[in-house]
Amino acid sequence: MAVYCKDGKTIKSKKSKQCEVLAAAIDPDKKMVALTFDDGPGRYTKQIVNCLKKNNAKATFFVIGSQIDSYKSSLKAASEIGCDIGNHTDTHPEMTKLSEEEIKNQISRTDKKVKKVTGKTPTLVRPPYGSVNGKVAQAVGKPMILWSIDTRDWQTRNKEKTVNAVMENVKDGDIILMHDIYKPTKEAACTLIVQLKRKGYQLVTVSELAKYRGYKLTKGKVYHSLQKR
Repeated sequence: MAVYCKDGKTIKSKKSKQCEVLAAAIDPDKKMVALTFDDGPGRYTKQIVNCLKKNNAKATFFVIGSQIDSYKSSLKAASEIGCDIGNHTDTHPEMTKLSEEEIKNQISRTDKKVKKVTGKTPTLVRPPYGSVNGKVAQAVGKPMILWSIDTRDWQTRNKEKTVNAVMENVKDGDIILMHDIYKPTKEAACTLIVQLKRKGYQLVTVSELAKYRGYKLTKGKVYHSLQKR
């Protein structure tokens, strides 16, 4: 029997799963950040998901549609532990160079692929290369999430440099950019998950960060961070 008490209510369960989820509830008065991973799902995605699950943490995965068929189980695993699955287009083009129709097709194809695997349609978009203009904002039709900390993990391919890029700069409300297609990033992520929690940070999805920091995410608008208002 598992028992969890909150707000004057007592919940009992023969299985501890429900109680465990409630016990890991977000405290809006404590620091929180959003780890985000681009360009997957890939060969290291599931290992990152396992690290998150082990530490009662969540992240946001901005996925490329063309990658999904090869890593369906990784995508499903991320969704099942409560991670956000965001849209990073179907083939990773620079959308400012596309027509409005091409942009819509890039988003639509990935939306459909994600929904087929997870049962949910992405509500957030990360434009490849962070490349945005008015045409892209109009065509995408969803909130666009950029970042406040760029680890440049794709360039350094170095665990220590990626960890340091975060730990030397992190603050409440940050959105941290990494890529789950590199082994050093996987190693850095598993280290960061532990170190950030030790420093008192809650690791939440972008949607959760917006909710608890008082933002109503607006379609067509760009967000770099979601710091407390």
